[in-house]
Amino acid sequence: MAKKLEFFYDCSSPWTYLAFSRIEEVARRTDAEMVWRPILVGGVFNAVNPSVYETRERPVKAKARYYAKDLQDWAHLYGLKIGQPSVFPVNSVKAMRGAFVAHEHGKISSYSRCVFDQYWGEDRDISKDDVLREIVKMVGLDEKEYFIKIASQDYKDKLKRNTDELIERGGFGSPTMFVDGEMFFGNDRLVLVEHALTHSH
Repeated sequence: MAKKLEFFYDCSSPWTYLAFSRIEEVARRTDAEMVWRPILVGGVFNAVNPSVYETRERPVKAKARYYAKDLQDWAHLYGLKIGQPSVFPVNSVKAMRGAFVAHEHGKISSYSRCVFDQYWGEDRDISKDDVLREIVKMVGLDEKEYFIKIASQDYKDKLKRNTDELIERGGFGSPTMFVDGEMFFGNDRLVLVEHALTHSH
């Protein structure tokens, strides 16, 4: 029986962009069942991980320098362009609600890739409707349907449910992956995710 690989993610995180760019490949290689779980990472931070905000306000200089280098090393390895967006942190709530709309049309992967690329690669503010409108056009979603749905209570609830579930299951950030219920956090844990998918404990 195929193992289940759940991917809890928010496009506002550069480390999540890295993990996203490889996660489907890992699922394919291991014949895992890929389950997309869009979340709002700010909601997670507010509830269980406020230290993220403290670190942003009072960064350790040496650590921050290394963090920036580390991110670019990974981006180079994966062949991704990850810049320094002029709007950071960004409000990704609409974009992440939109992931559910894309999923209904079998386009969550191409939609998420486009959101990540527009924000991290092209420095576009993904909280803005005109930027989302362009993304919707690029991936071939219906603009009217998209904007009606992301403004509806149903889609607000979908995102909140996933976010609350991640917190309940012990998550504290993005990306968080679960293999048959076992949690892994961060892009650099993908090797452990793949190992868990191919070996039984």
